[in-house]
Amino acid sequence: QVQLVESGGGLVQPGGSLRLSCAASGSIFSRNVMGWYRQAPGKERELVASITSGGSTNSADSVKGRFTISRDNAKNMVYLQMNSLKPEDTAVYYCNVRQLGTQSYWGQGTQVTVSS
Repeated sequence: QVQLVESGGGLVQPGGSLRLSCAASGSIFSRNVMGWYRQAPGKERELVASITSGGSTNSADSVKGRFTISRDNAKNMVYLQMNSLKPEDTAVYYCNVRQLGTQSYWGQGTQVTVSS
């Protein structure tokens, strides 16, 4: 079993920045994919960005150039640096870990609100 705890969400003005963190614990395998998803009210959950244990990244077109995903394998942490935030980035952000092909774990989510 894997536990994920997100932190760093909050209220920020348009154009501002936030950094989300996710701490993973439990049965973490060395090879995995960690990622951030988000879900806005009335919308489906969508991938924001992901990163493999080897450091390869993938991100949604809507956040390219503004958001950066990174990880610390020694600490089992994944981060999402969000810059130039827009109101449409408002959502609950979820941390995810995928490993061994079929295992997928989710955090409880952290609210990000971009508003003036």
